[in-house]
Amino acid sequence: MNLSQLANPRILEQPTYLPGKPIEEVAAEYGLESGEICKLASNENPWGASPKALKAGADALSKVNLYPEGSGQVLRKALAKYHQLEADQFILGNGSNEIIELLGHVFLQPDDEVIFGEHAFVVYKLVALLMGAKAVPVEMPVLTHDLNKMWNAITERTKLVFLPSPNNPTGTANTNEQICAFVRSLPEQVIFCMDEAYVEYLDSPPDLKPLIREGRKVLAMRTFSKIHGLAGLRIGYGYGSAEMIALLQQARQPFNANSVAQACALAALEDGDWVRQCRKRNLDGLEQLGLGCQRLNLPFVPSQANFLLVEVGDGKRVFKELQTRGIITRPMGGGLEKYLRISVGTELENDRALNALEDVLSIASVRI
Repeated sequence: MNLSQLANPRILEQPTYLPGKPIEEVAAEYGLESGEICKLASNENPWGASPKALKAGADALSKVNLYPEGSGQVLRKALAKYHQLEADQFILGNGSNEIIELLGHVFLQPDDEVIFGEHAFVVYKLVALLMGAKAVPVEMPVLTHDLNKMWNAITERTKLVFLPSPNNPTGTANTNEQICAFVRSLPEQVIFCMDEAYVEYLDSPPDLKPLIREGRKVLAMRTFSKIHGLAGLRIGYGYGSAEMIALLQQARQPFNANSVAQACALAALEDGDWVRQCRKRNLDGLEQLGLGCQRLNLPFVPSQANFLLVEVGDGKRVFKELQTRGIITRPMGGGLEKYLRISVGTELENDRALNALEDVLSIASVRI
């Protein structure tokens, strides 16, 4: 009997998440220097973390012989002050991805249903399948979440509904009014899961606190990986009712958020000036990429996040051609094969990406 015969059958059928290629791998594959590579594939902050966060992390390194404070009380209190909620309404995660998994562990049973947009973050589907639940993708006719279609997809088996806004990979967002009306219309057994990974890029982000205070079954998730520039430390959090958080805490592994990540996140949260500066730079970058795509006659989806979904024809082939020129982007699947997702980089990186894209598309055989 081999190991596969002993494994949970669901694991054998479980799809895997494929991240963007690392800089070193692309450099080695194409004979380039690492410094020549522009990585615009993973929606990272090209300006990095707040200097205050980096200093806090460096200071925390002197105590890494000690376990982190298990429940993250100091950071949770700071988050409570920031959001005007209570500390027991927050849970820390190894990135917000872990919060998605905790939702699965706590609430999903075999044959429960999980609803999400067909062009939304793939981890919602992966967690549903891992838990033996049914993944229910809902059509997004104009690459934006259609909340009426999502509501119509709900059945008596529906347990979780995921809504990322802004959405990855389309960059589209729903309004606060749309979201609140949708949540207030949900059946009793449905838990609304709001993914706010890119919410700091919005000028007017949605406010879920009234819904939480009304007693709605809501869990919101945020990450320090995007605008805060701490992707390598894997630190995120969820917030909702104290009852919701207490249930998630029961499934959380001890010491899941490390001490360096907690220290950096705490300092990042307090550096509002850095966030505002990065948001302004990101808007400038979106405009630069958008104007470049217009010059190249490439349609794109107007984005409210830190990336642009661009229609290039044969997405995978253009992706490969760009990599030979040191530009790493993200090819799409699931009906978006004509698109590339391009993260906003520095002004120089954006310019290099657009020049490389123009060069690739000038080869008649590449574009369909």
